[in-house]
Amino acid sequence: MENEAIQALSLADNETIQAIALMLGVAWASGINLYAAVLVLGLLGNAGYADLPPALQVLQDPLVIGVAGIMYFIEFFADKTPGVDSGWDAIHTFIRIPAGAVMAAGAAQAFEVNQALELAAALVGGGVAATSHFTKAGSRLMINTSPEPVTNWAASIMEDVAVVGGLWAALNYPLLFIGLLVLFLIVAIWLLPKIWRAIKRVVAKIRAWLRGNEQQPSGVAAPPVKTEETPRLESRPTSESG
Repeated sequence: MENEAIQALSLADNETIQAIALMLGVAWASGINLYAAVLVLGLLGNAGYADLPPALQVLQDPLVIGVAGIMYFIEFFADKTPGVDSGWDAIHTFIRIPAGAVMAAGAAQAFEVNQALELAAALVGGGVAATSHFTKAGSRLMINTSPEPVTNWAASIMEDVAVVGGLWAALNYPLLFIGLLVLFLIVAIWLLPKIWRAIKRVVAKIRAWLRGNEQQPSGVAAPPVKTEETPRLESRPTSESG
């Protein structure tokens, strides 16, 4: 009896850890690439490789998978185009963070929690999604200051790989994922103020450059106007008659 009770407690602990890892994982991944996160979870759940909570089983629907695949295809190229990726990130500030909160709340339903705990899960998920989103968006904005596109492509591909690998780890190695997420949050807390200061310097330089271009035409001296001199008539002395 004692062994059975210990096994039951151990199984319950493992399920709790897996649910926490999935809750944090979907929020973190949504902040980086929402459509990739939905696509990966939908495919894994539809194929039977992941046991999703009831609230997230809608991701397994072929319609949701198809729409997520189309949007991921669009983001795959938009996210790798310098300048376009920052605009895409700006728009998705209002999409990724709320979606991360909703998906975290859905993952928390595996605990069979009440509404208060579900709301708490949504708040935590929204915070994690916001942290990963602003870390990505800020770092990509700094990368865009470089004229070559290789760094931009490399960063985007690494983000896609991180989303897939992170969700796989959250589903299969929850303790490992939680440890890596804590490390990511520590680095993000240290990095975000530096990114913000760097962005402010870039914006200040752009403003100074624009002001300089605006003031340059008014500051250029006008070319001198050539005036034609009127010929002067010289008075000749008149000869006195004798």
